[in-house]
Amino acid sequence: MTSSEPTTGYKVAFIHPDLGIGGAERLVVDAALGLQESGNRVKIYTSHCDPNHCFEEVKDGTLKHQVYGDRLPTHLFGKFFILFANLRQLYLIFQLIWTGQLNEYDLFIVDQLSTGLPLIHMFSDAKILFYCHFPDQKLAVRDSSLRKLYRLPFDLLEQFTMSVADKVVVNSKFTRGIYKETLNFLNTSPEVIYPCVSTSVSKEIDQIDKQLLTKLINTDKDKFYLSINRFERKKNVSLALKAFALSERSKDNDVKLLICGGYDERVDENKEYLRELQLEAGNLKLSSSTIFYPEYAKNKDLESFNARKSKVIFLLSISGSLKELLLEKMDLLLYTPSFEHFGIVPLEAMKHGKPTLAVNSGGPLETIISYKPGENEATTTGWLREPDEKVWAVAIDESTKCEGIDFAKNGKERLDKYFSRYAMTHSFETEIEKFIWSKKVIYPWETAVTSLSFFGIHLLVNFCLPNQNWPFLLLAGVAIVIFRRIFWGIYFLFVFSLSYE
Repeated sequence: MTSSEPTTGYKVAFIHPDLGIGGAERLVVDAALGLQESGNRVKIYTSHCDPNHCFEEVKDGTLKHQVYGDRLPTHLFGKFFILFANLRQLYLIFQLIWTGQLNEYDLFIVDQLSTGLPLIHMFSDAKILFYCHFPDQKLAVRDSSLRKLYRLPFDLLEQFTMSVADKVVVNSKFTRGIYKETLNFLNTSPEVIYPCVSTSVSKEIDQIDKQLLTKLINTDKDKFYLSINRFERKKNVSLALKAFALSERSKDNDVKLLICGGYDERVDENKEYLRELQLEAGNLKLSSSTIFYPEYAKNKDLESFNARKSKVIFLLSISGSLKELLLEKMDLLLYTPSFEHFGIVPLEAMKHGKPTLAVNSGGPLETIISYKPGENEATTTGWLREPDEKVWAVAIDESTKCEGIDFAKNGKERLDKYFSRYAMTHSFETEIEKFIWSKKVIYPWETAVTSLSFFGIHLLVNFCLPNQNWPFLLLAGVAIVIFRRIFWGIYFLFVFSLSYE
């Protein structure tokens, strides 16, 4: 690119490991959509995308995507996931190099894995933005000396490869703090680009979900609190159970607690934690029912799912439609994780004009404005409290006395300003403009690797094809035509000319 080119209409490629349905994938899709709607040409490259398990914008072709490396293994006997994730990304980037696609873009936006950044930097003139959801080394299990030793090279690799990016951004100020504390070799302070939620009207609720809700609650008079989390112990869903049991509201026959979350029978922790929560509900004298939503959706047997008499209802693996319906109808979201990297669900509650009670740590400190009586009625979007069931019980009861607060207005204003797709896209564009025209940096390691590679290729050609000069002409052509590296081509042309007789 030259500085005379327009500052809009960039060719942008996203690289993401698995384009499924999750928080990181939603961010990639929203960022890609936002940049595409702003006039940029966008394509997503991934190692895996199941057309039956991806977001609608990917499935219907609104966003172009290309899969490379789906046939490669993701693990070996249930081990070495991080190793194979890195290998799959490297394979993807080698495919982009070999097909010439790597040089078709002005900008690469990469997230989750930074392993391939040096290759992008060496074989392309495009700029690189890396989106750090959370330092990978902080997510790794290190419960033995062997695991710590196994992780060490990947921890060092993460810092080295991330340093190659022209710009690193993170999803929250909390993550930025962890980034600076963990990735201390980088000695940088990344900017924050918050994830977003769609502020448009939600798609129509499926009739099957409307019918199910009538079997869960008496829609004319019942109130309910809602918890949405995966069934994992770190999500601390038991806090919602205990707080609800201690609250005065739980004594009201017309008030329930609905606990929803992703659930996979193949995951031992999912099964174990669900059972623990069911037992805890019983110990707290709270009657409960459990519904595995995919089974209900398949059989559509409404009569077998009547749970109106239960105080606590566990809903496993619910649909997006039912999730939207519950968020719309709930009284209060109980968001229980501590030190959450960001946390998108409180924003989804704001979208539906409902408040959230969350733990006062991590991402929620940045998304939720905690209610302070007499001070911020015009801006509050919920409550932030320490993860203590007694404190939470008081907050639950307090939420019933705030009828004068317009949470719908407050939530919409905060979403539009900080967490809409427009706001996120604007943040991306602002950060991109800071570096997109900057001069490409040539690192010492890059010069060393290139020099050693050329020397090695030279020796290999002379060994395999002695007294032949045509391979250098071929290499010059490959360097210029496929890799578009003019100086590499000049080097091999120079060697060719020296060996020409």
